[in-house]
Amino acid sequence: MGAVHPLTQTYDVALLDLDGVVYVGDHPVPHAPDALQVARAAGMRLAFVTNNASRPPERVAAHLSEIGVEARPDEVVTSAQAAARLLAEQLPSGSKVLVVGGEGLEVALREQCLIPVSSADDGPVAVVQGFSPQVGWPMLAEGTYAVSSGLPWVATNTDPVVPTARGRAPGNGTLVDAIRTATGREPVVAGKPEPPMHREAMLRSRAERPLVVGDRLDTDIEGANASGADSLLVLTGVTDPIDLVLAPPRLRPTYVGFDLRALRWPAEALSVRAGESKVGDWHAVVDSGTLRIARVTADEVGPRGDGAGGGGVDGGGVDGDGTGEGGLDALRAACGAAWAAADAAEAGNGTVAGPASVRAALDAARITRAPTRPY
Repeated sequence: MGAVHPLTQTYDVALLDLDGVVYVGDHPVPHAPDALQVARAAGMRLAFVTNNASRPPERVAAHLSEIGVEARPDEVVTSAQAAARLLAEQLPSGSKVLVVGGEGLEVALREQCLIPVSSADDGPVAVVQGFSPQVGWPMLAEGTYAVSSGLPWVATNTDPVVPTARGRAPGNGTLVDAIRTATGREPVVAGKPEPPMHREAMLRSRAERPLVVGDRLDTDIEGANASGADSLLVLTGVTDPIDLVLAPPRLRPTYVGFDLRALRWPAEALSVRAGESKVGDWHAVVDSGTLRIARVTADEVGPRGDGAGGGGVDGGGVDGDGTGEGGLDALRAACGAAWAAADAAEAGNGTVAGPASVRAALDAARITRAPTRPY
């Protein structure tokens, strides 16, 4: 794959997370609708991949269209669909499955020729659980009765929280914990970061060279790594640059960008790799556990060592929120140095960069951005 080509030409399908990447609640993430339209025009296909099992694809696509993002129902992939496929691969057609969840699960089961039921007395041969605001004690009790009897149990996902307009609320992981605690059993999980979610997305989108795009290290990026796909982390959701610099290998993305406009950038302008600590005008180093970032320009013989200065597009300064090209280069350099130091320390040779020094270095380079989303 040519490094000079934009991501829209390097990969055939973008597997896009929704919350924090495309929208937050009822509003699109800034630049997302236009960036996705540009990606489509460049020939990249899109798949909208969500761990939220509460809504069927038609409703998700309708919501996307309402906020200005072109989307068809067949481009939406939910964890309910991944869970239903797992069950369909194990059960005969026409089998009854107890649903601890809502409409999204019922639609997905019927698509796989399985019959959703609501009581442990209805003769189910398996249990599937996914998020729905309507899940209450009676539904959890039915699930507990069925799981206690030894039936196979599939959870769409185990995200502990779900974003709402008022902030963080209990997610499916919290509801799964109720049945887990009551039964002492563990479910099979279909959603991110487990491989079935991205396998489902790849099957439905017919992806040959997929790019996973997400805002969470512990679901989107970990899931991409588990499925062997390249990934783009965008900093429009929950992941702070500090989290990225401190990420262990299983949570490290292939690329990093500030938002979905990164899709039109070439791969080499976005790549993050352990050991690549000189990026553009920026150089990072970990010395005795301290991360230092410096900018070297034509007027400087060597780095100043304080991380100060700009160096954005066409020689301009880094934007105040760190979104300029120079800010991204500094962040990539920091990742290269910190990841290499962490890997060396794991092998017993070196010292990791401490969180306090990472925060100080990113602050000095003006690329620190605290999470601003309610989840």
